Amino acid sequence: MEITNAQTAVISEDRSDLEAIFTAHYRRVARTIALTIGDRGRAEELAVEVFLRWSQNQSAKGLKPEGWLYRAAANLAVDELRRRARRSKFDQLFGRIPRPATPEEIHYLNQERDRVRVILGRLQPRQAELLVLRTQGFSYEELAAALDLNPASVGTLLSRAQQTFRKEYIAKYGPQ
Repeated sequence: MEITNAQTAVISEDRSDLEAIFTAHYRRVARTIALTIGDRGRAEELAVEVFLRWSQNQSAKGLKPEGWLYRAAANLAVDELRRRARRSKFDQLFGRIPRPATPEEIHYLNQERDRVRVILGRLQPRQAELLVLRTQGFSYEELAAALDLNPASVGTLLSRAQQTFRKEYIAKYGPQ
């Protein structure tokens, strides 16, 4: 397809119109968007988008493009705020889904689990039971009922079991 001289003249005129309008209004359009969205870099990108849309919209190329440009800038800024809000909700929703563990993390967790089992095996049975049940979310009252203990002494016994576990762990594996 060949471009004629008339088409070349129209393209050249459109380009010079765009350059003149861009030069005259770019800073204010970008500032309008930046004040709305609070991100100067993104505002500059959106300002360029405003001018591209203006250049592609034949009905917008009237004698006074300012109204169209600023209305489009405001609309793009509001759309950007909405996009961010949707993205934030999406991130919050999927932020709650844990990422899969790496092989190194799995190995470390397995190693740590094995170490804990070794130390629990070295403790007195009552201390090991207290620690295991407490890590399962048992309250002091539930611990007392499950292990047939005085409810007033559960805190003291649990504290002693934790101290004994910590000492045994450090003695065997060193401070972590």
